[in-house]
Amino acid sequence: MEDTTTIEEGETNKDIEVAPALIAVHPTQKSVAVAVGSDLRIFDIEAGCAASLVDDLGGPFHRDSIRAIQYGAEGKLFVSAGDDKIVKMWSTKSWRCICTVCSEKRVTAVAISNDGLYVCFADKFGVVWVVDLVGFEGNQTLVNKKATQLLSHYCSIITSLEFSPDGQFIVSADRDNKIRVTIFPKSPLDGAHEIQSFCLGHTEFISCLAFVCARECLQSFLVSGSGDSTVRLWDISSGDLLDNCEVGIKAGLLESNGSTEQHDHAVTDICTIQDGVLLAVAIQSLQGIVLMSCNLSARTLSVAKVVSIAKETFIPTSLGTSPSSRLLWMVTGVSNLPGFDYLSFARVRVISGFDVEQEPAIIEDNKIPGGDTLLENLQGSAIIDEKIFLAAAEAVKTAMCNLLIKKQYPAEKREFRKKTRNDRKVKF
Repeated sequence: MEDTTTIEEGETNKDIEVAPALIAVHPTQKSVAVAVGSDLRIFDIEAGCAASLVDDLGGPFHRDSIRAIQYGAEGKLFVSAGDDKIVKMWSTKSWRCICTVCSEKRVTAVAISNDGLYVCFADKFGVVWVVDLVGFEGNQTLVNKKATQLLSHYCSIITSLEFSPDGQFIVSADRDNKIRVTIFPKSPLDGAHEIQSFCLGHTEFISCLAFVCARECLQSFLVSGSGDSTVRLWDISSGDLLDNCEVGIKAGLLESNGSTEQHDHAVTDICTIQDGVLLAVAIQSLQGIVLMSCNLSARTLSVAKVVSIAKETFIPTSLGTSPSSRLLWMVTGVSNLPGFDYLSFARVRVISGFDVEQEPAIIEDNKIPGGDTLLENLQGSAIIDEKIFLAAAEAVKTAMCNLLIKKQYPAEKREFRKKTRNDRKVKF
């Protein structure tokens, strides 16, 4: 019989869960946000100082690891959520928390409708919830707001959530290799009952989603990254797969015969640059990013360049950019790193030069927007050793696999687990 001791220990040990550092950039690059563990750090680039977050509820803003952060399309709203089952909505004008909503389960993804009227969040049980912000203006605090169930993936962890650029669809992806395209209803509080399509083809969990839409092309397309080390291009109206690019192989991380485990080199994040002409892709174990070219007329994807970061250990855990700038912001770091004294740490880098005539290059720390002051606030003042960043990259990889790779059990173990499920126990 297969040894399941390790699996059982992993299931019961919830004391320490590694969480990767996240980054988000204001649509006009007025501010940059970094989340590491329960720590939310915002830097106001226009003011040249850290933003002072205010929450009338008092206490810490989050009590456990933050798993999702996002700015609204207009930049007026910012949302943070995570393992403490709390969703917080912030006004970016004053950085006051204008609404706090409790979730039934841990939150894994958030999305803000393009008009800023609805905030959606997904949980580890596979449910997407919606919060109504209709009528909100300015800086007033919204009280007694509750989330309403919008749709469900039925017990599959939802990993990514995005609104289409036209606001017509909400797209949700899960660990069971599935992408669901749902028509966003006119009355979301009544639920979303009409499915437009399913985008099926990935052979491992879906890790990230992004939309690409060039100015000359009225139609937008979806790109997805996965634990199978591929990036795929989709027509969401029909669910058709338009192209598949094996970025793990193209970046030299995988052999074409598939001799290496693909989910060891999962795509961890995708970020669109230049109106979707370019995509930046982060891959586990890759010290840098892959730049991909998206030809929307031909509906194809191709690897344009691998941008390496050679001077230091830097494997991005999250990417961010703004439509108004030609800068790509990256962060690496974790919280709760086993075996080290650091509670949380992060390192921020920026890449410029995405114009046709220029070569992408890493910007020196003192030349990025906000300079050293920004880095001190987003990274912290501690000097982190190179080996710790390597350990962090491995810890994130392990944590991602533990969460998203479905555990396999022998037949005897499966039958035992079915009989002892909580929902089948007799209650007296």
